[in-house]
Amino acid sequence: MPKLIYALIIPAQLNAPVRVEPTENSVENYQSLVAGNIEAITGNGWHVLLNDQAMHLPLPLNPRAEVLIREAGVPLEDTVGGTAVFLGHGSSGNDANVPGHVVSLAERLFETRLAA
Repeated sequence: MPKLIYALIIPAQLNAPVRVEPTENSVENYQSLVAGNIEAITGNGWHVLLNDQAMHLPLPLNPRAEVLIREAGVPLEDTVGGTAVFLGHGSSGNDANVPGHVVSLAERLFETRLAA
């Protein structure tokens, strides 16, 4: 049975709230959250999961996730589309809770409180 970890979830729809919530640590769950196969962008101690076909489907652009990725230190050449799921790096390549510094940065950027 997969364990629960805390993820920062940023929907593409601007009227949908950014949230931190426990989520099942499984590929199937992540595919459900991003509505398709996943790809990852890796940062310092964190990674974000995105739909790997977002630009071909096309899924709506996700400017909030794009800004957070850039502000967290990862230069992007492309836009980001669809729901974004931010997680932390665990031991042995496993996923872990989204790091506090990513949550804090999201709170400042989006002017909201994201208590888990």
